[in-house]
Amino acid sequence: MKKRVEVGIDTAVLARNYGKIAARTAPARVLCVLKADAYGIGVGAYAKTLAAAGCDMFGVAEPFEAVELQAALGGSQGPDVQILSSVLPDEIEPMVERGVILPVCGIEEAKSISAAAARLGTVAKVHFKIDTGMGRLGILAAEAESVVRAVRALPGLDCEGIFSHLAMAYDPGDPFTSRQIDVFKKLVAGLAAGGINFKKIHIAASDAINNFPETFKPPFNVVRTGINLHGSFDPNGLRSLDLENALTLKTRIAQVRELPAGTTLGYGRTWCLSEKTRVATICAGYADGLPLALSNKGHVLVNGKRCKILGRISMDYATIDVSEAPEAKAGDEVTCFGRDGEENITPDDWAAIKGTHAYDIICSLGSRRGARKASTGS
Repeated sequence: MKKRVEVGIDTAVLARNYGKIAARTAPARVLCVLKADAYGIGVGAYAKTLAAAGCDMFGVAEPFEAVELQAALGGSQGPDVQILSSVLPDEIEPMVERGVILPVCGIEEAKSISAAAARLGTVAKVHFKIDTGMGRLGILAAEAESVVRAVRALPGLDCEGIFSHLAMAYDPGDPFTSRQIDVFKKLVAGLAAGGINFKKIHIAASDAINNFPETFKPPFNVVRTGINLHGSFDPNGLRSLDLENALTLKTRIAQVRELPAGTTLGYGRTWCLSEKTRVATICAGYADGLPLALSNKGHVLVNGKRCKILGRISMDYATIDVSEAPEAKAGDEVTCFGRDGEENITPDDWAAIKGTHAYDIICSLGSRRGARKASTGS
């Protein structure tokens, strides 16, 4: 029995996208960010594909993601796995034991990591997280030089990296990003002048890779990418990378009916048929990730034809006009986003209708979806 809703990842497209990002940013190395179960897509096949394509550094947001990712990549002896956000006191020792690279957001956190490394008889790799203007986590840039010096004096730490995060990188016209980059560069240069150097220096995420090329030139030697890997972009920035959509969300038709003119559809009766129309009900709704904003606006694909969503999307179902796909019948496949024949709908298309970005769309995919399908695709 086939699941009614299924998310797919075309691993061939994923690998090509990684290759394009790596080529654009070379000689900087690429750290692939697979937070939140690879943004809801399923981390297993995703991570293995990227590792096979050459990625040897991966980033996550929190410890349980690190454990899952290490398992997918063959354990602690596999590629580097790094927590990019924060680490809580009770999380430190388990992560040090697993060899996960940890962020240092302050001196007390560093002392706890050092103490855990001493108890375990090991050395913990850490990256200094510098707040240059994001205002969320990290060591304030004005205090960073003294904190870095104090942390480096602690035993059991390999202070291999330093990084920051950009608040406005999606907007190439906003000067705040350049100010953040300058603050970070001055800090790194000042530390280097005092004999403190780092193996890994990074500030770029996907938006900066597209919009600010200076973020993958010296002193920067690592970039972080997440959303670009599956071919999505922030709607406000440049699209300097020629990426392909690697994702599909598919469902099936529950019923097809000829409905007379004057029939109203869905909760709130927000659509009234002006003429007799062939209408299909599909087995996916907002519980499966279809944004309510697509009601009366969005489309899906049936047999390669665009079919408009009619009426308000329900939790479990949506209704569509299949007049352009007269052969459609119960059980037929419906592509919510992805390619079907010559037509293609992307998460970015949905994001534009909703007035958001692709992260929001992808991370909202419902828990009822089937096991993620990986295909070698095109």
